[in-house]
Amino acid sequence: MSVREQIVEAARDLFEHYGYGKTTMAEIASACKMSPGNLYRYFPSKLDIAEEIAAKRMNDLIREGHEVTDDTSLSPVEKLQTYLRQGLSKTFTLLDDDPKIHDMAQIIAHERPAFANDQLAREREIIKKILIEGNLSGAFKIKDADLMAEMIQCATMKFKYPQLWSALPLNELERELEGVIELMLYGLVPEGSPN
Repeated sequence: MSVREQIVEAARDLFEHYGYGKTTMAEIASACKMSPGNLYRYFPSKLDIAEEIAAKRMNDLIREGHEVTDDTSLSPVEKLQTYLRQGLSKTFTLLDDDPKIHDMAQIIAHERPAFANDQLAREREIIKKILIEGNLSGAFKIKDADLMAEMIQCATMKFKYPQLWSALPLNELERELEGVIELMLYGLVPEGSPN
């Protein structure tokens, strides 16, 4: 592991144990057996470390999303359903297993809106890719894939980051997501389509 990776790992452990707000740069430096001054050579602030942690987790989710879009055994309708269901399952589990990450995510979204907006744009690209494939195959009939991807993202935001928006259990959120997916598909699938 590089020094940067060691810092990120140590910080993540401390954030998960004590919470983002209660962890100091000095504690992170101590956990890495380095001076605070040396730590600042790698990361200018605690928020920069938190952003790196969030980026690693987001990269994993984006990679998994691309695995869905590249799965040739799924139809475009199935890809959209799988991607949205996967988003709920993965993020719910992540936030449920580590509730302190919720605080860190809110701070990053507030303090670094450009980071949050970039991640949302990357997610929209996955949805857009599915929609374009669906248009080409005749599974969907939409005019503007960019706009529709944005609207799907808006309609399903509650399910992508569930603990930010509700205190519902996973099974209830899954039930709601299925209803939203069904509602969306009636607007995407052309009449008479076998899908």
